[in-house]
Amino acid sequence: MVVVGSIVLILLMTVGWVSSHYNRMVTAKESISPAWAQVENQLQRRNDLIPNLVNATKGYMRHEKEIFTHIAEARAKLAGAKTIPEKIEAYTGLESALGRLLVIVERYPDLKANQTFIRLMDELAGTENRIAVERRRYNEAVRLYNMIIKQIPGRFFAAIFNFEEATYFKAPEEAKQVPKVEF
Repeated sequence: MVVVGSIVLILLMTVGWVSSHYNRMVTAKESISPAWAQVENQLQRRNDLIPNLVNATKGYMRHEKEIFTHIAEARAKLAGAKTIPEKIEAYTGLESALGRLLVIVERYPDLKANQTFIRLMDELAGTENRIAVERRRYNEAVRLYNMIIKQIPGRFFAAIFNFEEATYFKAPEEAKQVPKVEF
């Protein structure tokens, strides 16, 4: 009776230990989705601001059509992106186009003085800050999850239960270069 009780106790402890680690991996993995949703929420906010910014800017910069074309193409690519890596690539293209727009804006003092444009630029700057915060939170959730599935015993459970490494949101190479602003 003691032997059977000991075996049952060991089995219960093993099942509890395995389920505890499995639940920890599931919790970490599930924290990635809401973190990504917040990134998308802020990116959508920015995406909603862009048409207003573009319309306010167009009146002053009719001859700078190329940048607006790039922004429109980047937004279209973003709308067609389905997976997180595709979305990350699309957001990168949109950020690049917006960066070029900001450099062009420096060449037009009248545009910078327009109150509508100033308000929209402030909104865009605030949104960019929110996006940076949400990206950091997303990457932190990814880091925690990836750390759990790479450490022992998580590594073994990840292999058994098919938990795969999550993708970080990384800055593109262009973002590492200092932008040139010419007056």
